[in-house]
Amino acid sequence: MKRSFKYLTIAAMAISIVACKKKDETTVVEDNSSAVVDNQTTPIGVDDHAGHEHATQEDAMLEEAQKNTLTTVALKEADFSFGKIKKGDVVSHVYEITNTGTKPLIISSVKPGCGCTAPDFTKEPILPGKSGKITLKFDSRDFDGNVAKAADVYANVEKAPIRIGFTAEITN
Repeated sequence: MKRSFKYLTIAAMAISIVACKKKDETTVVEDNSSAVVDNQTTPIGVDDHAGHEHATQEDAMLEEAQKNTLTTVALKEADFSFGKIKKGDVVSHVYEITNTGTKPLIISSVKPGCGCTAPDFTKEPILPGKSGKITLKFDSRDFDGNVAKAADVYANVEKAPIRIGFTAEITN
């Protein structure tokens, strides 16, 4: 059943990647919505791609992320909208992740769905009660219209990876 869900997720991601457009803007809009991810909830999303090599690499990332004692996290927001941006703009958004557990949070990697999105994240352990940052930088030069992009955050939480994403409307 898990494999069926993975393949369905892969198909959905493939469709969204083909249909998505990029947006570039230097203004970051804050969103006060929140999403909580812990060992009691379903992950925000999973970016599975077809192919055995990718599955093996993903399994290795999950294993690395979960080597450390598990903790829980809260995201200030899991999804962000850049709104309208001009084609060719490069925009970024910072996602705040808070360690709500009792063990240090260790983000082992952040994997975007495509090469148009570059990640950066807090590399040092995030102590309980403290927050770290995950930044997604998006280059809109190859996109038109509506775009939806996502990245998977691999960390020492039970339901890894955690999915974060953004949308944009690319205009000329």
